[in-house]
Amino acid sequence: TNPDNPVIGDRAFGSTRADVIRMGIPVMRGIQAAEVIPVVKHFPGHGDTSDDSHLGLPVVDHDIERLRRVELPPFAAAIEQGADAVMVAHLLMSKLDPEVPASMSRIVIEHLLREQLQFDGVVITDDMTMGAITDNYDVGDASVGALQAGADIVLIGHDPELQRQALQSIR
Repeated sequence: TNPDNPVIGDRAFGSTRADVIRMGIPVMRGIQAAEVIPVVKHFPGHGDTSDDSHLGLPVVDHDIERLRRVELPPFAAAIEQGADAVMVAHLLMSKLDPEVPASMSRIVIEHLLREQLQFDGVVITDDMTMGAITDNYDVGDASVGALQAGADIVLIGHDPELQRQALQSIR
């Protein structure tokens, strides 16, 4: 929804919820048909950010009404159509939980995704080695926070030392 978005850009299926649903659901089904688990991302919506979460922590100032109208419908449609996994983004949703990013927020993961959208599949975080996390949090503490918030999998894909730190903190 933000043409100046520095990170999503042409990675999105479109700029409207209808386009994203129209193209995203068949792709999800096709991936499932190939016996691969697709991951629906970046919950609760990374399309209207001005910052790249690889480099810093984007702030999304939309209230729940805007999210329900624009960002959430593609996720709801994917969940209704049998989404297996959802990736939660490193976004500070200032009107929902101004304290921690969505990837570490019980309000976002448990209340919004699990309870309101009735998602009962796997919740995975975006990569904890991204600047949104490493510039603002200890990766071990952030990993524990994500699990406490309801994430099932903490993704740390680029740094074995940070993987060890996270495992130690979780233990």
